[in-house]
Amino acid sequence: MLGNPSDDAHFAARFGQAAPRYSKDIMTTANQPRRRVAVYCGSADGTNSAFRAEATALGKAIAAAGLGLVYGGANIGLMGAVADAALASGAEVTGVLPEVLAGKEIAHTGLTALEMVPTMHERKARMAVLADAFLVLPGGYGTLDELMEAVTWAQLGMHTKPCILINTAGYWNGLLAFLDSTVAAGFLKPENRQLLLVAGSAIDAIEMVTDK
Repeated sequence: MLGNPSDDAHFAARFGQAAPRYSKDIMTTANQPRRRVAVYCGSADGTNSAFRAEATALGKAIAAAGLGLVYGGANIGLMGAVADAALASGAEVTGVLPEVLAGKEIAHTGLTALEMVPTMHERKARMAVLADAFLVLPGGYGTLDELMEAVTWAQLGMHTKPCILINTAGYWNGLLAFLDSTVAAGFLKPENRQLLLVAGSAIDAIEMVTDK
């Protein structure tokens, strides 16, 4: 369905007509050094203790590699775990939180920086600008939304930043099988399927980032 013109006018009035939908800063070249990684993950801990343990391990590994963390700004679930571990290990941590969630008392108050943005869309765009790679821990709809947008941007040539699933306890096996089925069905080119990388652990993911 086409968008309502009045909605477009409201958006332009609020955010300005001159600003492009996606910042050119999302782009990066393959030989640019990695400085920060974005981590997409759940605001819950999940039912397997391995999920939170992996988030903690990832936060520590980010700091050990001398990288900064960019994430969704919350203090709960895997989001809080990765941020707390990175901070405790000396990493710079930047949170990006949409205003719609600001009143829910989930904002992490101990971050290096916490940026508030008007919408969920702007949260994803801002995180993409700040980050040089995208790492994905277990999560639900929100995590899948962030992952698919990042890898779609890569498919469109908008960036060359690595997109890496951390497949803790086989959590992403179902998604990976589905993506393989989309190749078989002719909806996803094999070369674009390869844009989504898979790491067995947080340590492996950070090695993949720093090796690129």
